Amino acid sequence: MKQFKLDISDVPKELHFIIELLKNDHVAEIDPLLYQGIDWKVFIKLVFHHRLYPNLYAKLKQFDCGVIPPEVVDYISLYYKRNTLQMLKFSAVTEAISRLFTENRISLLLLKGPALGHLLYGDISLRTSSDLDFLVPLEKMEKVDRLLTEQGYQKHDYIKTVLNDWKWRHHHVTYYHPEQQIKLEIHWRLNPGPAKEPGFHELWKRKIRSSLTHFPVYLLGKEDLILFLTSHGARHGWSRLRWLVDIKELLKQDIDWKKARNNLIRYRCKKPAGQGLLLASCLFNLRPGHAMRPLIHTRPVMHLAQHAVFYLKNMINLHTEPVPEETANFHKHHLFSLMEWRQKCLFLLSFLYPYSDDAETLPLPKSLHILYFPLRPFLWTYRKTRKIAF
Repeated sequence: MKQFKLDISDVPKELHFIIELLKNDHVAEIDPLLYQGIDWKVFIKLVFHHRLYPNLYAKLKQFDCGVIPPEVVDYISLYYKRNTLQMLKFSAVTEAISRLFTENRISLLLLKGPALGHLLYGDISLRTSSDLDFLVPLEKMEKVDRLLTEQGYQKHDYIKTVLNDWKWRHHHVTYYHPEQQIKLEIHWRLNPGPAKEPGFHELWKRKIRSSLTHFPVYLLGKEDLILFLTSHGARHGWSRLRWLVDIKELLKQDIDWKKARNNLIRYRCKKPAGQGLLLASCLFNLRPGHAMRPLIHTRPVMHLAQHAVFYLKNMINLHTEPVPEETANFHKHHLFSLMEWRQKCLFLLSFLYPYSDDAETLPLPKSLHILYFPLRPFLWTYRKTRKIAF
């Protein structure tokens, strides 16, 4: 098979420059032609869209005076300093939440936040976070809700559910503290279902302790981080380069690549992981561990990697509603392409499981909710007919 070369010729010139900044440790290695004629407003917009201002601030300061407009450096410097203060605040909150949960016998894994930044970059100021993501056992969710409510947090997500489908269709709930202005995402799964993934207690056995805080704070093991960070980035189309920079830094860690590969195969994450590792390899000139190369050098993974350029080229933002219809349709196709055939079958079968919409269309007593299974095709057809009629 020919050596794969990612085609990014259609991405903006400003993004090419950003990629070169991320790729090279010293700006003297960058061809000056890459930053001639840069639209600095577009550059700033892309830097903030991809959440890269902490990573790029030090690089921009390396340039000779006059190459980068001083107002650009000053603007990015301001947000770099704000992010540093935010990460210090988040570090304190992380430690406080870990202490609270430990005292109440709730095991807790930090998925992202400053502890992840400290692990990957050795510096909490070099990674942004708008919230803190924790993973807890599903059976502890009711107790978690009570504890956070007592601490002044308010639940923002009230999931509509029928027949307990929330346990596998969704994967987290959001809490917000209005006085501290802190947002928490409490996960009971790594990703939304239906999908096979390691359970909490399995992940807990492989946890690692963060060296950031005095009170013990635990992260996913490094092999599990490969699974989580690649599946998370792929689920969002790698629409922010920051996620690929995380993969770049994770590749520098001491990882048992054979164990990581076996995990990916077991939990059917070969395509998302292969896509992320191939994108990071192509954009940043990296070489993943030898054990991972068979997952990367396949035609489906190469196709998926090229597919992701759509998100970079168009500066796609999947977090702000409404997502344009064309983008939403492309993303649905992208997510389906990431699945292996068993996952596709399970995903299609999941549409036969009742939704909360069915209960709203035809309210039934809880004791009769089982009837939504045979009624679902008729209720779905009724809703579609009404939608077309109006």
